[in-house]
Amino acid sequence: MKMRHALSAALALSTLVMAGQASAISRIETLGQSCGAIKQTLAREGAAILRHPSPRNSSITLYDRYVSNRGSCTFGEVTQRASVPASDTASCPVLKCYRPDYDDDIMRIRPRFGRD
Repeated sequence: MKMRHALSAALALSTLVMAGQASAISRIETLGQSCGAIKQTLAREGAAILRHPSPRNSSITLYDRYVSNRGSCTFGEVTQRASVPASDTASCPVLKCYRPDYDDDIMRIRPRFGRD
């Protein structure tokens, strides 16, 4: 019985630690920082939420999670190049995670019936 309580306590503690880590991600207004500072934050923390005005409608704020490398992505995700505006440049190169749709690649292979 004591083992069950110890296991429950360990599980609860690990859940709290993981929840604390998940909520610790930085949120950055990109226009308030230089491209170098944005990249430094990503390198130091691994990931951050970057917010910036939409290029098509400046009254809309866009945000997404950007990372320093693929190690900050979840299982099955890969990195994709992206860019965000910064205080010193309109196009600061960064990476973000995405889950590729491998089914799309299958659809690109077309059978060649009737061709010898």
